[in-house]
Amino acid sequence: MRIADVMRRDWDDRAQRNALFYIEDSRNDWNADSFFQSGEDDYCTLVAPVLEQIGFDPADKSMLELGCGAGRMSRSFANRFRSVVAVDISLEMLKRGQQLLPDASNIVWLQGNGLDLANVPDESADLVFSYLVLQHLPTEQVVSRYVSEIVRVLRPGGAFLFQFNSLTAPTMNLKGRIAWSVVDIFWSLGFIRFSRRMAGAFGFDPLTAGRAWRGATVAGGEMCAFVQTAGGTLLGTKNDGTSAAWCYGTKIISAHGTSS
Repeated sequence: MRIADVMRRDWDDRAQRNALFYIEDSRNDWNADSFFQSGEDDYCTLVAPVLEQIGFDPADKSMLELGCGAGRMSRSFANRFRSVVAVDISLEMLKRGQQLLPDASNIVWLQGNGLDLANVPDESADLVFSYLVLQHLPTEQVVSRYVSEIVRVLRPGGAFLFQFNSLTAPTMNLKGRIAWSVVDIFWSLGFIRFSRRMAGAFGFDPLTAGRAWRGATVAGGEMCAFVQTAGGTLLGTKNDGTSAAWCYGTKIISAHGTSS
């Protein structure tokens, strides 16, 4: 089974079990109001200050949200941008987003393939945003590919803002690391049900088994290199060396007024 198919199955199963929790696991008693308010709070705290800093006005602009889930932050973007393309690998997540936001006519819900943005045209977005998504991707190669895609779909001079995990130091003891490594082996081989049973036996949440939850970590320097190789101009980073690292910048404009 392809890794993207395993990732899709994992996120569909999480959506069916408790979509709001697996999108934002800081609490397990979300309702629609509190869920979307948390997205608005994050927009005001994480997005608005950066856009103001770089002089980006969202009015009459289009944006793409990579890993939208059930639309926790999509509503906040839709209230400020002309149009929003909300991309997620999980069709179940997208269905829940449409159910929760039936009147958001300027949101296009788009299923991604888990590896790139092949169904998104070149230079079609003024902003690309991603939060609590890249940290779940299973390998550095997939993360690098998505960074390249983020820059590709941006219009010249467009902006990107995304979060990733740059915490390379272990966050659990040796026993826990060994247990998860065993679970991951069976997940990587496609034995999803067995890997979940093993995770449960070890006392972990079975739906967090595998590398589509505890994804790849990327050091800040490597992420900067990914951006530059893709043709982006890095304007700033935040919280490097943590699980909540941020990277923001713009797409390079050549001397002829087009992307390089």
